[in-house]
Amino acid sequence: MEEKIILILHGWGSSSQRWVNVKSYLEKGGFRVNIPDLPGFGESPPPKDAWSIDNYVEWARTYCERQNFSQIFLLGHSFGGAIAVKFALKYPEKIIKMFLVAPALIRVKTLKKKIINKTAKFFSFLPNSTKKVIYGSVLKSDYPLKAGTMRDIFQRVIAEDVSPRLSEIQTPTIIIWGKNDDVTPLKDAYLINKKIHGSKLIIIENQGHDLNRKVPELLAEKVLENL
Repeated sequence: MEEKIILILHGWGSSSQRWVNVKSYLEKGGFRVNIPDLPGFGESPPPKDAWSIDNYVEWARTYCERQNFSQIFLLGHSFGGAIAVKFALKYPEKIIKMFLVAPALIRVKTLKKKIINKTAKFFSFLPNSTKKVIYGSVLKSDYPLKAGTMRDIFQRVIAEDVSPRLSEIQTPTIIIWGKNDDVTPLKDAYLINKKIHGSKLIIIENQGHDLNRKVPELLAEKVLENL
């Protein structure tokens, strides 16, 4: 019997460690779950150059080849959701089904993002603990707390709006969203659901963006119900 594999692509500023509970619940459902640290996160060193989402797609493809994964169930959260979508567009034959958990796909120019860009240099001298409060609590941003390549990558990532290509997706897709998400707004969920033909939208009441950390068992349950 062929092994059933779920590949999880985590969000910006996250790592495989933040998905261990989800992994445990999914594995109880009989799946092999792989959660690599994306380059620049967790234990994985940052790229030498300023990568785009497409570079992360190619990294994921190479990862699958090295693991001898012929076909996978692909789950992407937030930034990982953008990677998952572009992976599905380029390599649809490799994906059995895709799960998008609060994917960051719609990059509209907003006042908040303008503020983030204009204040980045000003805040650069502040300690990381202070910057974390400013970007996380005040601006609700996943702006990287370290300078250099990762900040350049972040700028490239938020400059790319993936939503115009959503209608091209042929991969069966399940969209999962926390109703109280204040990082990727709920209105994006309805737009993505409308654009991806035949997709299914699941909204989890009373939850925000970090479903993997706050309700890992419930998130895993929704995935398993739709595999």
